Amino acid sequence: MRFRTDLPLVSALRASGSVMSVELRPPRTELDAAAGMDAWIDTYHAVSGFVRGRMFVFLTDSAVGAREENNLRHLVINLGTDVPRDYVVPFLTTKHTMEFCLSYAERAWQEGFRSLVVLGGDRTVGPPRCVEHAWQLREAIHKHVPDLSLGGWANPHADPVAQAGYMEDEHYGGEFFLTQVVSHHDTPKVETFLAELSRRKVEIPGVFGVFYYRSANPKTLTTLRQFLPVPVEGLTKEFAAGDTPEMICARTIRMLKASGVKHFYVSNLPVGRARQTLEEISKHVDSA
Repeated sequence: MRFRTDLPLVSALRASGSVMSVELRPPRTELDAAAGMDAWIDTYHAVSGFVRGRMFVFLTDSAVGAREENNLRHLVINLGTDVPRDYVVPFLTTKHTMEFCLSYAERAWQEGFRSLVVLGGDRTVGPPRCVEHAWQLREAIHKHVPDLSLGGWANPHADPVAQAGYMEDEHYGGEFFLTQVVSHHDTPKVETFLAELSRRKVEIPGVFGVFYYRSANPKTLTTLRQFLPVPVEGLTKEFAAGDTPEMICARTIRMLKASGVKHFYVSNLPVGRARQTLEEISKHVDSA
């Protein structure tokens, strides 16, 4: 397994310190011109504020197929030239043609992005995958754009033996990995997953996902549950007890730190107040 220690993300993840990052979702492509412009202004300010503070920003969206191409194009156009792109990490799935994926990776490197997260993508919706497994796409990208650092994906909610096995395989092709979001209500699963990685001596650094739940609205949580594991009962009790979203999010980060996790990304921050919200979360993490 190669490790590009001269690139910002890989270097930071393999250093001794902790990395706090965020995952933001660019504006939906179907927004009308006025709404899209306003949304991109908010996104620009959020991304520029984070990366100027040397914080990594993972950028994804819910689109597959042609709209993901717009994602990269819109990033290039709307972030301008004054935002350090080596601290911005787009997502790419296998749900395109191989030609598109290689072109995407090539353009990303040419435009100054130094890392990509390469995922398999949901098999149940949208176009078919161009390859069966994400590692096959990472392998193809490494050959086509060898200087890019590529990240994979892991799910602590799934079978830990299988998940760790994927990363142990010599063909994994990821220099880092992101995880599905977890909660302090998932502590046993997280610790079992970490123990399996340790047992197999997997040295690939991981960035664990933490979701910023804004409320315990039953309809919202039910919708979210279609896409990610949601501890509905635990969240409902915490919000009912008067805990704020920032307190609950910080509780998960503290749990992960106590379990030995060093690197985190916070997802679902309100884009217009992303930096202020993360600062509030960090205060609760530090005050415990």
